[in-house]
Amino acid sequence: MDPILEARLLATRRHLLGSMAGGIGAIAMHDLLAATASTTQPALVVDPMAPKLPPLPAKAKRMIVIHLTGSPPHLDLYDHKPELVKRDGQDCPAETIAGKKFAFTSGTPKLLGTPRKWVKCGESGMELSDAIPNLHRVADKLCLVRSMFTDQFNHAPAELMVYTGSPRAGRPSLGSWVTYGLGTENANLPGFVTLISSGVQPNGGTSSFGSGFLPSVYQGVQCRSKGDPVLYVSDPPGMNRAMRRKTLDALKDLNELQARELGNPETVTRIAQYELAFRMQASVPDVMDISKEPQTVLDAYGAKPGQSSLANNCLLARRLVEQGVRFVHLFDWGWDFHGTNPKEDIRDGLTQKAATFDKPAAALIEDLEQRGLLEDTLVLCTGEFGRTPFREGRTAAGSILGRDHYPDCYSIWMAGGGVKPGYVHGASDDLGFKVASDMVHIHDLQATILHLLGFDHTKLTYRFQGRDFRLTDVHGHVVQQILV
Repeated sequence: MDPILEARLLATRRHLLGSMAGGIGAIAMHDLLAATASTTQPALVVDPMAPKLPPLPAKAKRMIVIHLTGSPPHLDLYDHKPELVKRDGQDCPAETIAGKKFAFTSGTPKLLGTPRKWVKCGESGMELSDAIPNLHRVADKLCLVRSMFTDQFNHAPAELMVYTGSPRAGRPSLGSWVTYGLGTENANLPGFVTLISSGVQPNGGTSSFGSGFLPSVYQGVQCRSKGDPVLYVSDPPGMNRAMRRKTLDALKDLNELQARELGNPETVTRIAQYELAFRMQASVPDVMDISKEPQTVLDAYGAKPGQSSLANNCLLARRLVEQGVRFVHLFDWGWDFHGTNPKEDIRDGLTQKAATFDKPAAALIEDLEQRGLLEDTLVLCTGEFGRTPFREGRTAAGSILGRDHYPDCYSIWMAGGGVKPGYVHGASDDLGFKVASDMVHIHDLQATILHLLGFDHTKLTYRFQGRDFRLTDVHGHVVQQILV
């Protein structure tokens, strides 16, 4: 039910008379106060971030997402296509591109086979490219999905589709839905933390980790691995901690009066956010200080205290979930491999960029497992879509090899949290143009994630503007084949 409507339905006679100005209302109010002072006052909503049990059995208690912003070239990392290599430089078959629009390519493009070398890894024999050698070590922990597809081929709408279920801004993000459903296990830390590396915000902006129409207490709190962990959380000059506490107590009293009168969840959110910020002043700097980690751990991730990097953020993600944070979302910019400059070349450029991700991602999986956390921590690594099996149109005549955006077929991987380890789900066709088996839409992925966390995705809803909304809109099926 809408919380404001619910508050109105629960309003008492005393509330009604108290809202009237003077006259008989004031007289009646005086009489009622004497008789029923403690029994008719509407109770405040409980702490919105209090820990909750999911309605269904859950394999995962928490989640870490590594989003490679711009979308990595999956055909050069996760999905080997020998037939595409054999036909490198040939025109794309007409039937593969007929009627389709691409971001920067028109006409008849040339097929682009990968220049990467491939290795069968672990006991599972999962085939991965030489661009990600550290992930070879943990192949038997990965659940690789090679049959993903989406509806969007531009960055911001596609990223919003992955994390909010809609290509338009305004919907709650995945992390917000999870914390709305589960709360947090540590009252001194946010339930949902976002960390950014490579210096650029997500394509979808703050909407990619925002709360949309959910109360704002459920939005991602953006922390920094360099400088103050959270902007504006420190006391301003002239304000000490005791004075801050007295100020917050006064604000809390005023906000509680308004919450009782109007029943607006944002008022309760405001109280919770002020209190959380006060507790965070002491707790966040400690958990964000990776200099306390042993040198062996820093070396395993490639992390360097005081710097901002995906390596630091992967280590911070482990520290955060270890302390009870429910959802950690890492965004790393620089994976848009069009081939417009040497850094976007799928040869040396990909080698260099992948080195910033491959080592810390593998270390994160190993570290979680060593600490007994991988079993109930779901790790997801994805971009917003895939890359074309052909050369990008603008750079097709140059020496740099790049690929265009591609929504019809791409790869992601997951680990821990109830997914099958050492397992490859689905397949693309011989040239990588379409899903050949076991299609997985973005909404299916979302439904599966919520299932692993203990929710029926059709029932985790929030009423807004007259209807119940959910992450998966009116779509989505749980992908049972990838579950343990």
